[in-house]
Amino acid sequence: MPYPTKPPKMAPGSPMFVAKPSHLQRGVTLIELMVGITIGLLTVTVALSALMVSRSVSGTVTEATQMQQQAAYAFRVIGQQVRQAGSIKLNLAFSKDATEVVDAADLVAFETEFARATATILGKDAPGANEYQLKLGYQNYPEPTFPSATSKSLFKDCLGQQPSAVVIQSGFILVKTAGAATGELKCAGSNNTVQPIISKVADFRVRYLVQGGGGSGAPTIKYSTATEVEAAASGNQWPTVFGVEVCLELVGDETINSTGTTYRDCGWKSGDAEKDRGNRLRMVFRNTYQLRSQGSAA
Repeated sequence: MPYPTKPPKMAPGSPMFVAKPSHLQRGVTLIELMVGITIGLLTVTVALSALMVSRSVSGTVTEATQMQQQAAYAFRVIGQQVRQAGSIKLNLAFSKDATEVVDAADLVAFETEFARATATILGKDAPGANEYQLKLGYQNYPEPTFPSATSKSLFKDCLGQQPSAVVIQSGFILVKTAGAATGELKCAGSNNTVQPIISKVADFRVRYLVQGGGGSGAPTIKYSTATEVEAAASGNQWPTVFGVEVCLELVGDETINSTGTTYRDCGWKSGDAEKDRGNRLRMVFRNTYQLRSQGSAA
């Protein structure tokens, strides 16, 4: 009986060739799995931390921008009224009827229907009912406008209204609810209708620039509160006020890390300690305006 012979070697690529695996397949160990999960969790943690920091910075920048826009709007509204305060009508043809043509040689005169000495500028440091921290007024009158054939008034109060044909008045006051840290800066127009202008206001203060005569005849200028203006030794000094300084303190809603940082609020003066920010974005804005009429004296 013949012995079986060994099968012939098969060349790669032949139909009977079977490749021998170079290594055996196997899974990961428990330690390798735990290491992979740990690395993945660390990556997610770092990504979330970066996202939170980015969101916090973005929120703070957005809030700061909004506060700056609010302050700019409030200053624009207040400034428009301050610069007009005390203005009265200049009649370009005093001796002529309103329907007649004005000539360069005509006599001109100011019409004093508006009580400039008592209604141009007033204020209260602690206003009561129907009182305001800053109140401004000026005469309302029609004037020729282009291209209209009839004269009309273009003056508006702080609310953009014109309820009175005689006088334009605007009053500004900060209104807070009991216990609230911030409130709304509100404005009352000529008809005493009060509407908010901006919100998140922590403080609103007004100082008045008063001009007096020095001993040598040179004029002196000083800052005064409303109480000081009214209680001056020389009598009521409202007619000598020729400028207004307005200070606004706005507070944001975003929580920030402000540990150890301080700021100077609207009431700060030389020698006072600065206040803690309280982990909130706080911005203080100041602006000074000059009355166009250079004081409200009649």
